[in-house]
This record gives sequence, C-alpha cells and structure tokens, in this order.
Amino acid sequence: MPTAPPVAAPDIPVPPQPAKPPPFAAPSPLTRVGAEPSPPPQPVIDHELPPQDDEGALREVEAREAVPAPPPQPTEPQGEAEQKTGWFARLRSGLSRSTAKLTDSVTSLFRKRRLDEAALEELEEMLIGADLGVAAAGRIVEGFRKTRFGKEVTDEEVKAALAEEIAAILAPVASPMPLDPTRAPHVVLVVGVNGTGKTTTIAKLGQQYREQGLRTAFVAGDTFRAAAVEQLQIWADRTGAKVHVPAKQGADAAGLAFDALSAARGDGTDVLLVDTAGRLHNKSALMEELRKVIRVMRRVDDSAPHSVLLVLDATTGQNAIQQAKVFKEMVNVSGLAVTKLDGSAKGGVVVALAQEFGLPVHFVGVGEKAADLRPFEARDFARSLVGLE
Repeated sequence: MPTAPPVAAPDIPVPPQPAKPPPFAAPSPLTRVGAEPSPPPQPVIDHELPPQDDEGALREVEAREAVPAPPPQPTEPQGEAEQKTGWFARLRSGLSRSTAKLTDSVTSLFRKRRLDEAALEELEEMLIGADLGVAAAGRIVEGFRKTRFGKEVTDEEVKAALAEEIAAILAPVASPMPLDPTRAPHVVLVVGVNGTGKTTTIAKLGQQYREQGLRTAFVAGDTFRAAAVEQLQIWADRTGAKVHVPAKQGADAAGLAFDALSAARGDGTDVLLVDTAGRLHNKSALMEELRKVIRVMRRVDDSAPHSVLLVLDATTGQNAIQQAKVFKEMVNVSGLAVTKLDGSAKGGVVVALAQEFGLPVHFVGVGEKAADLRPFEARDFARSLVGLE
C-alpha cells in the first residue's frame, strides 16, 4: 500500500519585533507625557539628608562638627556622699556580729508586743549581754519606759528607738582630738596594753596629719619590741615623717622621749606622736615607768603631753572598761581610740565606755588602712550597731 507523504507543519506566526527607538528620541518609561523637563541634578550635601532616627541624627551632627560632649561635672557634695557611704558600709560590716547579736534578740523579743515590764526586763538583759554595760542598759530601758511603756511596738520600731537612745549617750563624747598649733610641737602620748594597736594607730595618724600639711615626727618609745621600732621606721619612710628610735633595744624610753621633744622644738615639728610599751593595767611598776616618761618630758615642756590617747581593742569587751579606769587614774587620759571594730561581736563596749567615763572618743578603727581610722560619729555608730541604714 502506498505511503502517504508527510503533512507539513503549519507555520507559527512570529510577532513583529518593535523597531529600536533612536537613543535621542525615546522617553524614559517613567516619564509622564507632557511633564516639564527635569532640572539637571544638583549635588547632594550629606548633612541635609533627613536622618532616619534621632540617634542617627545625633551621630551625624557629632561626627560633622567634631564637638565632644561636655564631661559630667562632679559636685563636691556627691564626692563627700560617696566617701561617707563607703565609710558607713565598712563600719556596718565591722559591727556586723554585734548587730546580729542585738537584732536577733530584738526580733525574737518584739513582734507586735506590748512594751510591759516583762519585756523591758528582757530588753535590759539583752543590752547587757551585748556589752553595752549595766549603766547604759538601764538608761536606755528607762527611756523606753517613759516614752513607749504600754504601747504595742514592732521590732523595727524598737531598733529605731534603740538607735536614738544609743546616739544620745554617744553624742556628748564624739569629739575630734584637738591639736594646738601654738605648742610646736603638740605632743600626743599614745598608751594602752599590749596588742591594742598603738603603733598602727600612730602610723595612721601620722599619715593623715602629713596629708594635712603638718610636719609630723614619731617616737619609737616601745623600746623593748623591735617590731614596733621597725614598723614606725617603715611608716616614717612612706609618709616623710621623722622618726626617733632608741640606740639599742631596751633603752630608756623616758630618755628617748626627752631627746625627741628637745629636737622637735628646734626643727619646727607640728605634731610629735610618742609610742609607748604595752603596759599591763594591773601592774603598778610598769605603770610607774609610764609616768616617768611624762615627768621627763615636762623638763622640756611643762605642759607636755598635750594629749594622752588611750587605745582600746573593742574585741576585749568589758575588759576595756577596767583598762580605761586604771589608765585614767594613772596618766590622766584625755581621749580614746577604739580599734579593731572589724568583725568584733563586742562593739557595744563603746556605749559602755561613753556612759561610764564620759571620755572623748576621738577615733574608731575598722581596718588596716590609714583611711580606716576615722573621727568618731555618734549617729553613724548607733545606727550601724542596730543594723539601720
């Protein structure tokens, strides 16, 4: 059978291609018909572009003008407040064990309870147990009896009232140690039993006085303890103070004090800080040697010493009361420095000392640095002792 010839495929029509417009005649597809011709493009200045946000605008302006932002101007009160806060924090930390002893008892004793006689008796026992002493505890409780007896109180109210009563006892004795510039030098005799921190206190005071522009000298009168002499020599090197040391260990402390005071009167020394050997307050012979130092210095200046600073270790608690009593009788103590309030559970003894003797408390120490020895402030101490800000 004959094969049919293949059928030719129909031709597919090809759409006509648009003619290529001449380059000079075709308008842009985005150009509207009849629009005015666009002006020639102008150069764009970056800073005239609107910023996308405020922060971007600020960065652009600062970068363009290169004007740094003015530094913050600290005010003096703010600096003082920061220093005050730092000291207060260290004081609170140093009294933390004393605070815990007081506040735990107060919290357990007063929980929306009426302040009756039974509660007042317990409060008095608690205060005595916290080393505030019998006299101070009785005074505080009597104040509560007059102002709050029979009222319902909370533990927080009691703590605030305790701080007020303690501050009232401490306020009369909170006094900086005066220095008489007409003495030239003002002689400070530093006394106390072994281990209270006499030599360290002298070193700290020496640095502080030097920072105030006072010409300061040390007398290493603890001639029996080589470490005390070396310690004062090191501090003298650090602060630029002069130091008078014994010719040999165990030399006569009274003779050294005599020579040091004679030299200080001639070289323009402002403050002469005299260290002494640790004296056992119950040993009359040793105390008599201390009085000898005073007698010999008075051959040079009949008013010396101008200050007798008794250094007490707060950790000894009620034993500090007996020390203060004996030293006051033997060498006419003029003021106190209470050291080692850096973790002691016996910080309340400062209140007992104030109530018992009324001696000025010039300094309290809460650490090893020179800045950790500060003038005593009644309100700060009272609020720290009961755990208040």
